[in-house]
Amino acid sequence: MPLARGRTDLPVLLLHNIDQAWDPADIALTLQEVANLESALEEQGHPVTNVPVFNADLSSHLSAYDPDRHIVFNWCEEIPGVAHSEALAAETLEDLDFTYTGATPEVLHFCWDKEMVKRLMERAGVPTPRWRIYDSLKIDDWNCFPAIVKPSREHCSHGVTTDAVVTSPHELKDRIVYILDAFRQPALVEDFIDGREFHVSLWGNGSVRMLPPAEMDFAAFDDVRDRLCTYDSKFMPGSSHYVKIGLKLPAPLNEAEYERLKKTSVLAYKTIGCRDYARLDIRLRDGIFYILDVNPNSDISAEASMACAAEFAGYSHGEMISHIVNLAAKRHPIFKKRPARAVALSQSFQYA
Repeated sequence: MPLARGRTDLPVLLLHNIDQAWDPADIALTLQEVANLESALEEQGHPVTNVPVFNADLSSHLSAYDPDRHIVFNWCEEIPGVAHSEALAAETLEDLDFTYTGATPEVLHFCWDKEMVKRLMERAGVPTPRWRIYDSLKIDDWNCFPAIVKPSREHCSHGVTTDAVVTSPHELKDRIVYILDAFRQPALVEDFIDGREFHVSLWGNGSVRMLPPAEMDFAAFDDVRDRLCTYDSKFMPGSSHYVKIGLKLPAPLNEAEYERLKKTSVLAYKTIGCRDYARLDIRLRDGIFYILDVNPNSDISAEASMACAAEFAGYSHGEMISHIVNLAAKRHPIFKKRPARAVALSQSFQYA
């Protein structure tokens, strides 16, 4: 389905974080990805200002820009030097009265707490694997194996390795001890859904669309412990999981499966309160699509699954990024019919 024609002359602040404590190779990779995003937006006609954030004073990086004359593309995943600060970055944008892409501070903060996410999905009737939270070694009530043990307040598969999949009470106890010691937070234990895994990208507000779902192919692995997307599979080029996990795009699904996946995905997206775009990690077992994780400000770089799905649907990377900007632009004051001032600003942009 073609995208509605959006404005391509919206002035965009491309906000992103660079932490000097990172490995130089990671800094170089991030800068290259930012350059790609900047080029993609400019090719669509958007005036773009690159705004790198090097320290904890996010406000100072934005002080030179008028929130009434810009839209922020929020790619600030963390304020440098402040752990788990993705929500704080969005909160600062709100305080400064900027219109920005992606999820609200409340949703970003909420999605760090997997227990809260689980409870909300259960109340809304969204299928999610059986689970428990453990902050001690009192685990006599768990008898479902294989299970997977994760930190309960992390993102990006931190703490997810092949050792995270356990097949006995003894292994379960050892892994919970590891999570409690290494991450200083409760452990999330889930029924390990040893089935097909899908990465589902969605976008929109009110009317939500699902892009072609991608399936992660674990055919190269016989051991149940290997059939998952680990931290290495996402961030360690050359590792076994990075190399051997395949990708099927679009995922081979019959019509009934596709419609069930879409219904479950849209329900989860709306239940969590995602905005503009998101990616969901989902597994299928016995005809049920289980939500594993919700990524409200998912990776939108050119090689990420959302960009691949958009490309398969017929949208270039630039068109995808521009569409996200235009979804956010509908929240900008000039589109809310503020009297006189909004009209003057709209004219000053010389929109077509």
